Amino acid sequence: MDIKTAIDELEVFVQNPSEGLSEEIFLFISRVTPLINVDLLLKNEQNNTLLTWRDDGYYPPGWHIPGGIIRCKETISDRIHVVAASELGTDIRFKKTPLAINEAIHPTRKNRGHFISLLYKCTLISPLNKNIKYEKGIPKPGEWMWHNKCPYNIHTSHNVYRKFI
Repeated sequence: MDIKTAIDELEVFVQNPSEGLSEEIFLFISRVTPLINVDLLLKNEQNNTLLTWRDDGYYPPGWHIPGGIIRCKETISDRIHVVAASELGTDIRFKKTPLAINEAIHPTRKNRGHFISLLYKCTLISPLNKNIKYEKGIPKPGEWMWHNKCPYNIHTSHNVYRKFI
């Protein structure tokens, strides 16, 4: 089979990429191109940083700055608002210029091995979803908590953000 035929057959499984991709297609794309994501830096009046618990199998579990991968034909602004709504149950304002741009390359990882991350300073404009607030015990994926310093179990991919936390 030639490459054009293979691509034509593959595109049958990609109906509307702006609505997301199947896991198999997404992982294939992550093997051949960098992924661009936004990360939302939120601080409260006490200068604590809002982090959420992540345990998705790609990295060891840990606290991380909420974020998400930009979809095809989705604006950065739209992705920021989607992340705030889906991960925190809230809406935010944000500065248009990123605080930081980081590139992460995991040399041995086959899937999701190359990211370009844009860190945005954000401000809450509505309350956080209290149903997903971390209270005690072992954190559950998606729970949030304010941190007064960078936790020892920060998600390894977010070590680059230690100076902001």
